[in-house]
Amino acid sequence: MKILPPTNIELELKKIRKNEIGSKPFEAHLNQLLVDHKIVSKNRFSIDLLKTENIFHIDQIKKVCIDYRLRFLDLAYFKGTLPESAEREIERLEKEHQTQLGDFKLMAPSVLFRLEKTDDPLLFVPLGNQYYYLVHKWGNDLHPLRKVLMWPFKGIWHLLSLVLGISYLVTLITPMAIFTKSTDASAFWMLFFFMFKAIASVVLFYGFALGKNFNPAIWNSKYNKAL
Repeated sequence: MKILPPTNIELELKKIRKNEIGSKPFEAHLNQLLVDHKIVSKNRFSIDLLKTENIFHIDQIKKVCIDYRLRFLDLAYFKGTLPESAEREIERLEKEHQTQLGDFKLMAPSVLFRLEKTDDPLLFVPLGNQYYYLVHKWGNDLHPLRKVLMWPFKGIWHLLSLVLGISYLVTLITPMAIFTKSTDASAFWMLFFFMFKAIASVVLFYGFALGKNFNPAIWNSKYNKAL
């Protein structure tokens, strides 16, 4: 049996950018950044020395964060410590560009901002104009099914679709004779409605009890602690 490979978030970011690179808005902004050198940031890079494959727009970062339920927060909120490989890469960039870097951002699962873990964090530094430069990646790649597992958290309609689907499947496998002697369509849909209310109640209780929120609400929130 073929085992699914883990998810490399850096590659996912590059896939999204590749799909957008042909669009005029993104191409125009990137040209403005690299050619006109109109940068509004503390970080003074030598534009010609930057690797364009490491430049990402905030919208691309946001999309990946929402798809995979990740956070994009200031490095100060990171509970771990930077590995030596990241420190060396920062020193190399500072020496190469003759500058001192700051305002670092980290893109990682929520748990890394609460506990010391190593689940595929990506370290960025702002370039200005809502662009960020990928400095370093370390740790473990994400679970190959993480995007699928996080799909219900993308919004209320995603969660509702999942609850409806589960309710329908549970209704199909539940013996009707337990609840009624009738096996017609009306009895089926009454049972389905009962299952839906029961499952939805459990989901709502779980969500409220643990302070869960949807991906678009937490991707850059330093206050929400939902995993």
